[in-house]
Amino acid sequence: MEYFIHTLKNGIRLVHTPADNEVAYCGLLLNTGSRDELEQEHGMAHFIEHVIFKGTTHRKAYHILSRLDDVGGEINAYTTKEETAFHASFLTKDYERAIELLSDIIFHSTFPANELEKEREVIADEINSYKDNPSEQIFDDFEELIYPSHPIGRNIMGTPETLQTFDKKAIRRFMARTYDTDQMVICSVGKIPFPRLTRMIEKYFAEVKPKIRKIEREPVLGYVPTEKIEKLDTFQSNCIIGNITYPAKDARRMNLILLNNLLGGQGLNSRLNMSLREKHGYAYNVESTYTPYIDTGVLTIYFGTDPEKLDKCISLVYKELAKLRTQELGTMQLRRAKNQILGQIAMSADNKENLLFTLGKSIMLFNRYDSMETVAKTIEAITAGQLIETANEVLDSDKLSTLIFK
Repeated sequence: MEYFIHTLKNGIRLVHTPADNEVAYCGLLLNTGSRDELEQEHGMAHFIEHVIFKGTTHRKAYHILSRLDDVGGEINAYTTKEETAFHASFLTKDYERAIELLSDIIFHSTFPANELEKEREVIADEINSYKDNPSEQIFDDFEELIYPSHPIGRNIMGTPETLQTFDKKAIRRFMARTYDTDQMVICSVGKIPFPRLTRMIEKYFAEVKPKIRKIEREPVLGYVPTEKIEKLDTFQSNCIIGNITYPAKDARRMNLILLNNLLGGQGLNSRLNMSLREKHGYAYNVESTYTPYIDTGVLTIYFGTDPEKLDKCISLVYKELAKLRTQELGTMQLRRAKNQILGQIAMSADNKENLLFTLGKSIMLFNRYDSMETVAKTIEAITAGQLIETANEVLDSDKLSTLIFK
């Protein structure tokens, strides 16, 4: 896949890949998330994601929301532990409209006090909705369990108490400390000549003063496997079993991506789904997920089941883990596993919005984007022996932590 990179004098990077579609996508990814908050700022990155749309020196909230809606486009945002993204989808003819709007909200927001007050209530409701959904809350609680007293273990949304302390000054302090131009990547997927796109980006982003990252993230030190059971008044029992594992830049990451997909990835023929759901009918939803961070990573195995089947499900999970640690994949099994992950990656890239985020994050972390051919070569080089080695490093029962809601 062809892509182009341009770096502004202030350090902001632009990456673009052409796409022959009438719909285009553009966004700004920032290497700042909830783990960059101080303790008293818990929830600030996510709060800013909400209130940044509430008014600028040029527009009121209504005009921000209407700017792309009026031409059939949309603007949105998300926050994770390590990044914040502001992104838009629109017709190709409206490229400049979208780029100007992104620049306006990110660099000229005014954070009106009345809008901050309203958004506190919105996010408080969002926090409460998570508490009403244990199958979602358990993921946040599991990371808090394995990263105790560390910013990466805190949930993204904060607490009703911390939300009440967020005012314009607090927002400005956080942005001054973390919104660094050398940590920003503008990503674009659409039908526009790159020189023309570059001129637009220079027009609306070059005036931003350069700001180089000075803060360092608190390192993740030590891990102690932990088991915890929480009593909840719910019909189902929810369970997560997992471990701390490889960070984003670890060479073994692709081995684990392949192994995780085989274990409990999105395919209905994953080993966990075939065992817990198809063979025994114990669980409707069972999955495993690998989430890499810059200096650590998490592998989680999740399922929900009737309380009387909980112990049976746990036993079946450990049985599948033992197989991966002791039984080397045959030639045909390994080939099917590789074909499956390659197909899934290709289909994900065919979704232009997914491609936008993958492109932006790759440039942000590695300053490059690996083509499908490069990824395929890496996956094809993985051996059955390497998967056994990875399984024994990550899925060792003595290293796993468990959180149960029952």
